[in-house]
Amino acid sequence: MTTPSRRLLLLLPLLAVAVAASHPAHEVGVLRLCPVVLPLLVARLAALVGCLTWLDSAARVAVLRGGGDAGCGGGGDGARILIKGGTVVNAHRAEEADVYIEDGVVVAVRPNIPVGDDNVRVIDATGKYVMPGGIDPHTHLAMEFMGTVTIDDFFSGHAAALAGGTTMHIDFVIPVNGNLTAGLESYKQKAANAAMDYGFHMAITKWNDEVAREMEVMVKEHGINSFKFFMAYKGSLMVTDDLLLQGLQKCKSLGALAMVHAENGDAVAEGQQQMIDLGITGPEGHALSRPPILEGEATARAIRLAKFINTPLYVVHVMSVDAMEEIAKAKREGQKVIGEPVVSGLVLDDSWLWNPDFTIASKYVMSPPIREAGHGKALQAALSSGILQLVGTDHCTFNSTQKAFGSDDFRKIPNGVNGLEERMHIIWDSMVETGKISVTDYVRVTSTECAKIFNIYPRKGAILEGSDADIIILNPERSFVMGAHTHHSRSNTNVYEGRKGKGMVEVTISRGRVVWEDGVLNIAPGSGRYVRMLPFGYIFDGIEKSDAAYRASLRAPVQRGKAAA
Repeated sequence: MTTPSRRLLLLLPLLAVAVAASHPAHEVGVLRLCPVVLPLLVARLAALVGCLTWLDSAARVAVLRGGGDAGCGGGGDGARILIKGGTVVNAHRAEEADVYIEDGVVVAVRPNIPVGDDNVRVIDATGKYVMPGGIDPHTHLAMEFMGTVTIDDFFSGHAAALAGGTTMHIDFVIPVNGNLTAGLESYKQKAANAAMDYGFHMAITKWNDEVAREMEVMVKEHGINSFKFFMAYKGSLMVTDDLLLQGLQKCKSLGALAMVHAENGDAVAEGQQQMIDLGITGPEGHALSRPPILEGEATARAIRLAKFINTPLYVVHVMSVDAMEEIAKAKREGQKVIGEPVVSGLVLDDSWLWNPDFTIASKYVMSPPIREAGHGKALQAALSSGILQLVGTDHCTFNSTQKAFGSDDFRKIPNGVNGLEERMHIIWDSMVETGKISVTDYVRVTSTECAKIFNIYPRKGAILEGSDADIIILNPERSFVMGAHTHHSRSNTNVYEGRKGKGMVEVTISRGRVVWEDGVLNIAPGSGRYVRMLPFGYIFDGIEKSDAAYRASLRAPVQRGKAAA
């Protein structure tokens, strides 16, 4: 049976013509006839059909301003760039090759491309790695939460991301009083000052017929192909099991990926009260009130409910061995479960929460909590072996003044840490430099897998002919030192303060524009572009067949005669 996404692909050539005729240039852009093979051309057309840009004027921050075309299908400033002499790394292979970029699109990838024109900028990448820009699947910019708003908006968050080698992220839209449309409109305005490509997930915080109808609109009209359900934050964002079941069923019917924040919210609320009753009001109480067992329990429950519905499941910010082992078990049994660790959970431990300085301790408060030593190493091993598939950040930043809201009660400390700028460097230093993963695996876990899961590959997550020119050049011999005095986040704290490592992103190219080079950002608010994501990604392959096999195995209904009176 042909899925909706496959039917759409069959119609893409006609759709591209129709879209070009009916949409203004800033929404669709120009279809370039590059020398690409048919599959990549089809992918390119899919990207064009799916594009939409929400942009308003937002000249709020003074920065060095680069050229800004916010169109789709590359949408660069017309610059032509030739990257020579580097090792081009994709998830499937690394090769010595040059990369030629024109109008925001990769035109050629092969050895010894001649310059041939004085108007081509040549970047020497000898001895360096040329890789797809990072894609962060998990961020919260300009999010209203716990009585305040995250300190990083779409512009400062994008500045941090680009300086760290991330060229796209997917943020979570929070509904307004449960209303998805109102939430989306709010986030469209928040993203008006965006400086790089971004997409949206949508949170579901209540359930009724209108929410179910809106989910369909989000998928079909707005390019949102994932919905998040919070099993924690009782009294605000948390959903009950009956709501989660209905949401899983609706996601399956739409070809949208269901995501869960997996903690037992009822037990967490009880644990929090227990800590308060014991007089434990500081940041350490946060970790003590929501132990790994509660993350493991919720993860197992979500996995089993998803298995009951037979729909794929994405578990965000896997922070503990308990949760990871539940994912590993499900995958061994053939279930479609994706596990996403975040940088903080991979390299930090909870000892910081016991620091006597509240300002230091509180900056490490996030949910699920950063775990005790040992969990991070186990999560790294799971990432290297494929049990966990991609790395996010859960970038959700609050400054020290905001964190101080909970100085007398850890329950009031806004939950969240930084990571958008640090992710690419930390994963390289902690995983590649130590030999735990290869350079191709690095590309997979930081970019390609995210693009594949959310159905935007090979437009994103690859350096292939026809792909968007979102590229980084990393020097494996350069070292870095992290801290609040050098980062681009607006927060005055950094959970990786003083961390040193090896492997530096020297150049970031976003849609064919050099936006980070020699430690200097060249970006403009409002130059970002919204990326639509189509439903029925690869993770849904085989679902219809397994449903059919299940129905065939029932041996029911049994035909019976009427019972004798």
